[in-house]
Amino acid sequence: MSARPQPIPPGEGQESVWDYPRPPRVEPCRSQVEVVFAGVTIAVTLAALRVLETSHPPNYYFPPDTVIPGIFRASIKTSWCEWKGLANYYSVVHRGKAVADAVWTYRDPLPGYEALAGYLAFYPALMEACIVNTELVLPQPGGFYGGWITSKVVGPFKGEPDSMGW
Repeated sequence: MSARPQPIPPGEGQESVWDYPRPPRVEPCRSQVEVVFAGVTIAVTLAALRVLETSHPPNYYFPPDTVIPGIFRASIKTSWCEWKGLANYYSVVHRGKAVADAVWTYRDPLPGYEALAGYLAFYPALMEACIVNTELVLPQPGGFYGGWITSKVVGPFKGEPDSMGW
């Protein structure tokens, strides 16, 4: 197991992902968050839920009615989170473009995470752009996690090389 890294001290107006809790916390987010795919904003909301977990940049979950209808295709992929439960995945198909397993949802989350039921989270690395309050998001390192990195969060972040044991 890798030793816990040295957290980067947050500056004014920033959060350290090392101050986020474990188990993760779900909180309302009133920032404007949006997702662009195939040249179109496919999701935009001022009512996202933000999931904060130690060493991870936030994940943003969109209410289903804030996403363009008809762009998802069910996937056979699933994953398990010890806190939130079974995640189901969707591929995004729009304007002749497609990307597999780019979105996940918890249809029936475990106790404590019921607020996430039916909300949709996007992998920023698989989208054309993800934006928080006009700031272009960087994807969380590695291919497994879907955190959104903005100038408001500091790491180091899970997913970087040698971080699997954090």
